[in-house]
Amino acid sequence: MRKSATILLMWLVVLMATLGAAPVHEKTAGVDAACARCPDCCEFNLLNTAIRDGTTDRATAPARVKELISSIRQNYYTRGGIDYTKDAWVFPVEGYGGKAIGGRRGSGYKPKGYDFFDGTRHRAHAAHDIFIQDRDGDGLDDRTGNPVMVRSMTNGIVVAVETGWDASSTLRGGNYISIYNPSDHALVYYAHNATVLVELGDIVRPGDIIATVGRTGLNAFKTRSPTHLHLAYSDVNSGNVAARNIYRELMNTAKAKGVSRHASRG
Repeated sequence: MRKSATILLMWLVVLMATLGAAPVHEKTAGVDAACARCPDCCEFNLLNTAIRDGTTDRATAPARVKELISSIRQNYYTRGGIDYTKDAWVFPVEGYGGKAIGGRRGSGYKPKGYDFFDGTRHRAHAAHDIFIQDRDGDGLDDRTGNPVMVRSMTNGIVVAVETGWDASSTLRGGNYISIYNPSDHALVYYAHNATVLVELGDIVRPGDIIATVGRTGLNAFKTRSPTHLHLAYSDVNSGNVAARNIYRELMNTAKAKGVSRHASRG
C-alpha cells in the first residue's frame, strides 16, 4: 500500500533531523524569499518552463539562457558557493551504485535527436536511469521499506523545480530539479522525484539530500515502469545547452558506494 504524502514527508523530516543530513542550503519559506536571494534563478525557472512547454521564442532563448546563467554563476560565488572537483562527486541514489544504472554499460543513454530548446518534443533519451529495488511500485526500497534519498551529485545552485505533478498531468519529468554546476558549466537534471526537498536559489554541495526517488511523470507513473531516478547532464556554453554522457563519472562515484562527502559547515 502506498503511504500518504503527509506521512512520507513527516518521516523524511524526522529522518533528516536524526541523521543531520539536511542539505546545506539557505532554506526559507516561500517563492518570494527564494526569488529575493536569487532573482535570476526564478527567471531561469520561468524560461525553463516556457522552453519545456514550447511557449518561448526559440530564436531568442539561447541568448537569454546565456544572460541568466552568467548572473546565476555570480550569485553562487557571491553567496559563498565554492568549487568542487569531480573527485568530490557523489552517486546520486543513496544505497545504490553502478549496477543500478540502466542498460549495459550505460547503453540506456541515447542522445540522438536531443535538443534542449525542443523542450519535451524530442524523442531522445540523453540521460541515465538509475533503478531502485521496488517490485510493488510503492516508491519504497524493498530492502528497507523506506524512501530512497536522492543526493546532489555535484555542487551547484537550484535553478528549476517542479513540485506540482499529479496523475492527471502529461508532464514527462514529473517532479524535477535542475541544478546549475558553475564548477563544470553544466546543468544537472533529476526527474521523477516523489518529494522535492530544495527550493529555487538553494546552494548545494555534493552529497546533499535534494529529493526522494519516485514515480512521477507521464511514463514513470505507469505500472510497467520500474521506479527510477532520471539523471541528465548538459554542458552550458554561450547559451548552448548540449547533452553529455557522464556514465564514466557515475561509475567513478559508484566506487565510493554512494557514501556522501560533505564540505565543512565551518
